[in-house]
Amino acid sequence: MRNLFVASLMLAGAPALADPVNIRPDMMSVTVETASGPVEIKRIQDNDNQITGEWAQTSRPCPDFCIQPIVPAPGVTPIGELEILQFLQDPNVVVIDGRITRDFKTGAIPGAVNVPYTEAADRLGELGCEPDFEGFVCDGHGVKSVALYCNGPWCGQSPAAARRMIEAGFPAEKIYYYRGGMQSWRMLGLTVTE
Repeated sequence: MRNLFVASLMLAGAPALADPVNIRPDMMSVTVETASGPVEIKRIQDNDNQITGEWAQTSRPCPDFCIQPIVPAPGVTPIGELEILQFLQDPNVVVIDGRITRDFKTGAIPGAVNVPYTEAADRLGELGCEPDFEGFVCDGHGVKSVALYCNGPWCGQSPAAARRMIEAGFPAEKIYYYRGGMQSWRMLGLTVTE
């Protein structure tokens, strides 16, 4: 009887693994190449997992934490998590974390490149654009598309990056915006870099 009691106490502290937590019914995980090697992106398998800490905060003062529009600039396409997963596997798309480096280091989407919003307009050469006296020329076939994200629906860093990139000559139709950002990514229990 004592062993049964001890076993039940041990199970009470164990994660709830009753049902698998897929990304989609037909997709358990996605493996993406990163600078550190392949990373498997999947959802946390604990059915009782909850978002905590600053990611659980819902009411931050505006400004600075105003709700961002779904489309941060004309011509930019809004996307969700499934599109981010597709783009992470597409060599013609760069997934860009537009947050300042300090925030990026607290955890990011695996495979994303950190280009702080303050640098986005100056780094278009990394996307295949050619420097020009007044910005960049981004009309060549080698120009990659970008998927921008930051902290979440209240974060203005990636929307600012999109607008600055467009002003510098990057085509709006090559910009995708994941408004949910790290808050939605974490809320869904998806893999985050350490």
